[in-house]
Amino acid sequence: MKSGNFNSKNSLNYVYGRIPSLNCLTVSKVKSIYLQKNFSDEKLLKVISSKGIKPNYKTLEELNKMTNNGNHQGIVVEVFPHEYSSLDEIIKSGKGKRQPLILLLDEIEDPQNFGAIIRSADAFGIDGIVIKNNNQVPLNWTVAKVSTGAIEYVKIAQVSNLSNAIKTLKENGYWVYAADGAATESYEKMNYDGAVALVVGSEGRGISPLVMKNSDFVIKIPMSGHVNSLNVSVSTGILLSRIRNK
Repeated sequence: MKSGNFNSKNSLNYVYGRIPSLNCLTVSKVKSIYLQKNFSDEKLLKVISSKGIKPNYKTLEELNKMTNNGNHQGIVVEVFPHEYSSLDEIIKSGKGKRQPLILLLDEIEDPQNFGAIIRSADAFGIDGIVIKNNNQVPLNWTVAKVSTGAIEYVKIAQVSNLSNAIKTLKENGYWVYAADGAATESYEKMNYDGAVALVVGSEGRGISPLVMKNSDFVIKIPMSGHVNSLNVSVSTGILLSRIRNK
């Protein structure tokens, strides 16, 4: 693997920064570690030693090149390809819970948004995320960085067709809520009883008409300011919080 090869289609190769690196080390998915010479974070050095991984020491310039001048804080971790879950595995992980909750993403294109959504998904304890295997930002180094390590804890499944995934979810007792700014129902008025699948759409196009049609409810976050829309990751966090704390 060449240094700087960050964007293989369905895997993430490098994670950098102290908190994301520590999270990667915690779940033992690390292949190699690159440290800046004179790296002195005792907590991380202790964890690295406990894993039996011998770090490779690099100059500041070398780490800057590996991360495209990202804020690596003196540590870059090479991780094994991310292992996707299946939709069935995510459904099974919700069995027996008071409120199973799954998030479906309809073509999220910005890695910053995807990473932030994964972080919120972990914070609110959802069972997993379902994404399409095309027209969707893959799990890359930017996504991992923004998620601050949450990517290691949230199950993510790839499917070829979200409408088919929705059909499977409904067969397993899920109610499907699609978030759309043009909806008439406020998200605050829903009960969110039983198993819930929340669908959020892409930054520009929103949710596709077919996915919208196959949803049980279409909801919106009412706006009272001068801006009539929210960033998709912010909207997702608001909706997940409401569902979890209804």
